[in-house]
Amino acid sequence: MPELPEVEVVRRGLLPRVHGRVIERVEVLDPRAVRRQHGGPESLAADLVGARITAVARRGKFLWWRLAEGPGTDDVALMTHLGMSGQLRVRDRAGAREVELPAPAEPPGEGPAPDPRRHRRLTLTLDDGTEVDFLDQRLFGGMWTSALAPSADGRLAAAGSPDTLLPVDAAHIARDVLDPAVDLAAVARRLRARSAAVKSLLLAQDLISGIGNIYADEALWAARTHYATPGEALSQVRAHRLLQETRQVMERALEVGGTSFDALYVNVEGRSGFFARSLAAYGKEGEPCPRCGTPIRRAVHQGRSSFFCPHCQRRRQLAARPITTSR
Repeated sequence: MPELPEVEVVRRGLLPRVHGRVIERVEVLDPRAVRRQHGGPESLAADLVGARITAVARRGKFLWWRLAEGPGTDDVALMTHLGMSGQLRVRDRAGAREVELPAPAEPPGEGPAPDPRRHRRLTLTLDDGTEVDFLDQRLFGGMWTSALAPSADGRLAAAGSPDTLLPVDAAHIARDVLDPAVDLAAVARRLRARSAAVKSLLLAQDLISGIGNIYADEALWAARTHYATPGEALSQVRAHRLLQETRQVMERALEVGGTSFDALYVNVEGRSGFFARSLAAYGKEGEPCPRCGTPIRRAVHQGRSSFFCPHCQRRRQLAARPITTSR
């Protein structure tokens, strides 16, 4: 599913095409795409038609569109979650994609995905003729409006946010490693207070958000940390280093448009990312570790595949605590 880099690529591609535009029409083709909307498709249209888009923000894997000028838009945002296969695709009325994204460090990977409207579930039409399609093959994602509330720490709510207001439906999501307001040292301390496996803690979204299976394996490999190491078995230095390596992995993926293994993830103009070419561990079972040459192994941990180097990523156990007796 799209993880932080992929969702941020979508946010950056979407922003220049929708910022300042007014939503003129909302077409819901499949009500399942708006199942979280209180009042259904009619309520969504009532909230959005006439609203001006003032920002597109992201925390972890959640996007939201800040609105103004429409009925009741001062206290709500349009939430978007891509789920497993959701896409936002931007085109003009004729269907031509015109998004201009920053040039990646290498030539783009695959070209536009075929049949771009096959799984169209919802379309927003803007006042300049731009149409934003929400496509979702598996229908785990969706769009809906959510009330706004101040962020708990009083700081900017997220990447791209103009202020401290955060959608209530995203309030349970922790800040992510690319958030300018995140305190990685504090996150490391909270990670060390948990007894669960460190990979599970990275995926949980309540300590740090936006990390899925791919980037967890890549970050753990970069930090030489075994996926099953208990959080409390890490030193503060190692826990902080893991989070820093996670940030660097995310930044490298972002530079090349994210990771695409199939047509389920593309950016807003229908192009795939190509960070898959740079993966060190994920999906590399049997291939030599880029660092030491030991074959990468695959293990199943809590229902997920974990790829790791058995030499570079040795499991750390919690040191036995001395038993004290009193007389």
